[in-house]
Amino acid sequence: MTQPKSGDTVKVHYTGTLNDGSEFDSSRGGEPLEFELGAGQLIPGFEQAVGEMNLGETRTVNIPADDAYGPRYDELMQTVPRTAMPEGVELTAGLILQGTSPDGHPMRFTVLEFNDETVSLDGNHPLAGKDLTFELELIEIG
Repeated sequence: MTQPKSGDTVKVHYTGTLNDGSEFDSSRGGEPLEFELGAGQLIPGFEQAVGEMNLGETRTVNIPADDAYGPRYDELMQTVPRTAMPEGVELTAGLILQGTSPDGHPMRFTVLEFNDETVSLDGNHPLAGKDLTFELELIEIG
């Protein structure tokens, strides 16, 4: 059978679920995910699993949080003054905002809750701290 190697461009259909069985993402019904194996574009556990597959193979892999989006960090949770929010933004719980880390890197923040004075934000990736399960199908190696 043919396995991909580092540097190959691969196409994969996938469905991602959490431990409770809820689906968080899928390429089914759309275009497959295309990426360069070994380029570090995806979470390590996903890329490693695809690299061990044969062309045409379907498999289910469990990826622990440390090989997915990593652990949750309490220090990425913060409460800021409501006046720090961009003008014209209508706040809702779950809203994703772009911001900048203290060292100048772009970050995404999820609005947890808010009131007239403050906004509670979470800078963790929404899937941080979660074990993930993927059903993978390797459909093309380029």
